Amino acid sequence: MNLPGYRLLIPMLLATGLVDAQQTRNNPPSVTETVQAQVDRLAEMVNREQAALESSQRQIEELRRQVAALQGQLVETRQAPQQTEEEAVARLNADVESIREHQELQQSQIATHEQDKVESASKYPVKLTGLILMNTFVNTAAVDVIQSPTMATGDGGTTGISLRQTVLGLDARGPHLFGASSDADVRMDFFGGVGQGGGYSQNGGVARLRTAHAELTWDQTRAFFEMDRPIVSPNTPTSITAIAQPALSWSGNLWNWMPQVGAEHTLHLNDSSRISLQGAIADVPDPPSQQQSNVPAPVASLGEQSHWPGSEARLGYARGNDLTGLRVGVGGYFSPHSFSDYFSFNAWAATVDYRIPLFAHLESSGSFYRGAALGGLGGGAYKDFVYAQQGDEIYYRPLDDVGGWTQLKARVNERLQFNAAYGIDNGFAHEIRPYVLNAAGAYQGLARNSTWFSNVIYSPTAYTLFSFEYRRIDSSYAIGPHAEADVYGVAGGYRF
Repeated sequence: MNLPGYRLLIPMLLATGLVDAQQTRNNPPSVTETVQAQVDRLAEMVNREQAALESSQRQIEELRRQVAALQGQLVETRQAPQQTEEEAVARLNADVESIREHQELQQSQIATHEQDKVESASKYPVKLTGLILMNTFVNTAAVDVIQSPTMATGDGGTTGISLRQTVLGLDARGPHLFGASSDADVRMDFFGGVGQGGGYSQNGGVARLRTAHAELTWDQTRAFFEMDRPIVSPNTPTSITAIAQPALSWSGNLWNWMPQVGAEHTLHLNDSSRISLQGAIADVPDPPSQQQSNVPAPVASLGEQSHWPGSEARLGYARGNDLTGLRVGVGGYFSPHSFSDYFSFNAWAATVDYRIPLFAHLESSGSFYRGAALGGLGGGAYKDFVYAQQGDEIYYRPLDDVGGWTQLKARVNERLQFNAAYGIDNGFAHEIRPYVLNAAGAYQGLARNSTWFSNVIYSPTAYTLFSFEYRRIDSSYAIGPHAEADVYGVAGGYRF
């Protein structure tokens, strides 16, 4: 390294060394410093000067780099001044837009926290939910309920628009009780009185309770009372044009909503597999045929007159996700029925249900049953029994029944899915035929009811959904030809 400081340092060191040597000659070692001490002091001075020079050199090099960088920026600015200004404006606009989006997100979150909540008598939160649903329908032949048909009766068809399948609900979360969390919900629609002999205006239906739940949940156990579908029939086909009565109702889908009290215990085999055992007692309702027949209408249902509630049990195995994983189960149902002093019989069913993922976006699900007097659960060709009158005597017979449904679902992505399903409910025609001449209405004469449908459901956002569905209903009667109806439906809904 060629530095000017060394040229000055060398003469100083020589001069210092001569002076020290002269002093050493004039003074004995006992009085003056030793030569070794002087060398050490000189070495220390050299180290300090060298460190100072190296620091100065580093500062000079840093200044040179900064000057070179400034010169490069100046050259680029002179070569393309217009391009640099445009880029600066673009970057500024992007920053402003990012700030605006961030502010809007914050305002939305603040508004969500500050919005008025549903007021309740308790201090625990209550949330309003629902589905505003519009469905248009074209029925090529006469059906039982034109807005949501389940049975074909022949004659001419109908076309219309309805919002009666709109659903409103409340979700509530309660306190911890006995070491369990508590929650409840209720759902209602405006389908009451429609197609069941009750009157309704042209523009609206009667409010109707659909389902309700209240439960206590521990780690592995759940206790509940509810109004919902039977626990032996947990699956339901996918459709948004059939909400008031679930898809494939009275065509193999045991769905009827009824009051139940029960419990469920889950045993985890490993991280993904589990076994569940469910049991419940239920107040089983009467089917439509009993409500509209010439038989004197009892004040209480036949199940209530027996003084014994219906009972249900289901053993299930599940693996993977609750919504899309494997699930299979077997169940049993038993309910004594009694009609005053006229007659009594037992309703029963054995069931199998399943949901099987086939591929990444494809799954199959369904349910099957064999039993008797299943009209109260939504089967039995709309009835628990058939009857005939001879003179003053009325003869009754509980109706055997077999049926089920299966569905194939293809999920293209989170927004788009395709579904195709078929279901059948078969009351034995040879049991019905001897009684059909004295039957009142189409329900009593119906022996077999089958339906198949296909639909596409598209959800452009988390809150909106649209669907087109084609449905074919085939209703066979114990005496006479069967009736068919093609049903075309378009539905649009907004969830909140």
